[in-house]
Amino acid sequence: MSTTQSERLRALLEPLVSSQGLDLEEIEVDSVGRKRVLRVVVDSDTGADLDRIADVSRALSAKLDETDAMGEGEYTLEVGTPGAERVLKEHRHYVRAVDRLVKFELVEGGELVARILEVDDDGLDLEVPGVKGRKATSRRLAFPEIEKARVQVEFNRKDKKEEEA
Repeated sequence: MSTTQSERLRALLEPLVSSQGLDLEEIEVDSVGRKRVLRVVVDSDTGADLDRIADVSRALSAKLDETDAMGEGEYTLEVGTPGAERVLKEHRHYVRAVDRLVKFELVEGGELVARILEVDDDGLDLEVPGVKGRKATSRRLAFPEIEKARVQVEFNRKDKKEEEA
């Protein structure tokens, strides 16, 4: 059974990332000419601050140095988080995006922009913002109906605590 370099790297690095209390979200190896870059994306339910990222980066670097997983040539290791407009793929991604505005591409075609209110094993309870002064509406979306989902950046949203004050 043949495995790709990314699969071998995931098998090597995932236990180490997990031991740091983080989830290994993505591994990507890019080659530009003779330069190679290993990008590792980590996250957790509580987020990953710079100290945690630095700790996991040092641990991954040490583990990679003691193996030949990246081969002989030089490479750069980049460790980071998914970013503000992350793509939602796993159930845990949707849970972490509760109360966030998300753009959904639907299997049946079309798009929907809505706020995730609640997540369960079968799907999502959403609040669809009203348009042109209309009230927001509720909608249920099952996971099989979702082709793709991406968190949207909101610049003008008031924090719930501000609204309640």
